[in-house]
Amino acid sequence: MSKVRIAIAGAGLIGRRHIELVQASPSCTLAAIIDPMPVPADYLAALGVAQYPDLLACFAAEKPDGVILATPNALHVEQTLQCIDAGIAALIEKPVAHSVDEGKRLLAIADAANARLLVGHHRAHSPILAKARELVREGVLGDLVAVQGSALFYKPDDYFDAAAWRREEGGGPILINMIHEIGNLRSLCGEIVAVQAMQSNAARGFPVEDTVCIGLRFENGALGSFMLCDSAGSARSWEQTSQENASYPSYDDEDCYVICGKGGSLSVPTMRLKYYAQPEDRSWWKPFQSATAQVVRQDPLERQLEHFCNVIRGTEEPLVTVRDGLRNLIITEAIAEAARSGSIVQIDPT
Repeated sequence: MSKVRIAIAGAGLIGRRHIELVQASPSCTLAAIIDPMPVPADYLAALGVAQYPDLLACFAAEKPDGVILATPNALHVEQTLQCIDAGIAALIEKPVAHSVDEGKRLLAIADAANARLLVGHHRAHSPILAKARELVREGVLGDLVAVQGSALFYKPDDYFDAAAWRREEGGGPILINMIHEIGNLRSLCGEIVAVQAMQSNAARGFPVEDTVCIGLRFENGALGSFMLCDSAGSARSWEQTSQENASYPSYDDEDCYVICGKGGSLSVPTMRLKYYAQPEDRSWWKPFQSATAQVVRQDPLERQLEHFCNVIRGTEEPLVTVRDGLRNLIITEAIAEAARSGSIVQIDPT
């Protein structure tokens, strides 16, 4: 099977990671770089491809099979629409849009065009999550009743010094980090239909939140609690427990999710199971059976790229659709609203 040709829009940190992955992939080849800012000449020469200032200039000169949009959030919708108009598949880095209204506009156009679009919630491609979903769907835990989650980590001071907007409203962990967790929780536990939250900025004193306590109601009746903090000396975050990104130190004795059903519980990502051998005779007086589900870890970004190649070829449907990406954005913005208002926010069923 011939390799598909993929152009990368945005040559920043995540864009260069995508470039590395494309170059290493057996399924695709790098077609072009798209960025209005000049890429260093030696870097571009080493890549052996042309640079274009925008998508339209690229499409006029050469037509790749797919484009990865690793560009600022505000550009995602218009650039995706340009790809749709050109009949080119696109992988859109999260969030799918910079606002819910723009996301809805994109969804309507994409559906009408039957466009080949994949949203870059890369954790959805994690073998850990795939195994956890399998165990939940097989009924190992029984009917779900509760989930506890956390994303507790410490962002260094230079993270905020590098970009002053991170100290202001919209730059905190709700809108920057929580969208990843929403995608994970929806895939594991089902649709989220209502949220409530409390927030604090006491740890750093910035105008933006640094700590958030979140309540979740799932469509199946299960409830969830989630602690989110970017100022906590803790390893209970996906990055520090999953061992999927070597840039972060990891700790194999920590979990960031515990999913509980009537018949047992699963801790993720250690994949430790506790379950009743005889569910019909369950009781807190009865001992659990214990096991650890086995997972072969692999970089989700690598798996996402291979999946995107198959989406381009038409052999697979997108694992994370525009509708999924929009749903994650809607729920994340609902959490921000709930934290501001102190009210329970019902989720738009879009």
